[in-house]
Amino acid sequence: MASVTVGIRSTGVYLPERYMTSADIARESGIPQEIIEKKLGFYRKPVPGPDDHTIEMGIRAARAALAKGGVDPDEIDLVIYIGEEYKEHLLQTGAIKLQGGIGAKRAWAFDVQLRCGTMVMALKVARDLMLADDKLNTVLLAGGYRNGDLIDYRNPRVRFMYNLGAGGAAVVLQKNWKRNTVLGGKIITDPLLADCVGVTAGGTKVPMTREALEKGLYTLDVFDPEGMKARLDEVSMPNFLRVIREAVEESGYTVKDIGYLCILHMKRSAHEYILSQLGLPPEKAIYLEEYGHIGQIDQVLSLELALERGLVKDGDLVVMTSAGVGYAWAATVIKWGPEN
Repeated sequence: MASVTVGIRSTGVYLPERYMTSADIARESGIPQEIIEKKLGFYRKPVPGPDDHTIEMGIRAARAALAKGGVDPDEIDLVIYIGEEYKEHLLQTGAIKLQGGIGAKRAWAFDVQLRCGTMVMALKVARDLMLADDKLNTVLLAGGYRNGDLIDYRNPRVRFMYNLGAGGAAVVLQKNWKRNTVLGGKIITDPLLADCVGVTAGGTKVPMTREALEKGLYTLDVFDPEGMKARLDEVSMPNFLRVIREAVEESGYTVKDIGYLCILHMKRSAHEYILSQLGLPPEKAIYLEEYGHIGQIDQVLSLELALERGLVKDGDLVVMTSAGVGYAWAATVIKWGPEN
């Protein structure tokens, strides 16, 4: 009896039409444009228009994925929202709104969250659910991201997040699709960094008040800059490399077999370091300098760009990897093309 597999049937990406350039950010932050481009590593990033709400961008990406894959919404058994908590309304279940937005009447829906590692983590979660549940045959992962709204460019503590953009992404998973097979996954979380980054006001610890708004506390901030830097310097690059290597090994391969790395946007030196440590040439990954960092959207965007440019071919081992504040590192492996 043939073993059950889960494959990627189609993907979709939505990007707003508006962009913020490195020159714009230089004016707002006071940082030289050259530093933004060379060190932070981006020339522009998409920013939301008036109708580019978080879940709505996920709906648009989902519609693109369904059209590309020839998927009828009635085929979908489960919708998993992988977008951000910062969305149309507080305490709103994104997956259910997204389900309605695409007309998936048969499906049930829930949200998952691991910050910028959510899509990579959700691929593992969805695959494991599909392998365990005979009734789950078609699963949609989709969501949007616009946390760039929460950046105060006058705050140097969040300089590493000046690249945050906006967009949406979607993936349709199909049981026994016999193509683009989702294989192993690995996730690491570090609770020592759980309280390093967040929005100061708006939760139970610092309720939203007029005074808090006037002080500009409804923005992302780093609560312990020195502690975060010391801990990240110690663990971030090793954990990135570890999740990639262990996910690949769990899938029955080695890093030498990696054909393409879908990696989030990060500062240029970190991107180059990871590739060098894995022994991968520059063409095995796209540096998203024209897009910045669109949270959990980056990996699907990277994959679609790579397919358009002919950098991913049938038979390639594709690794999606990311990190999310909190702090988490994740990697999921995909064997692109038909199953052997």
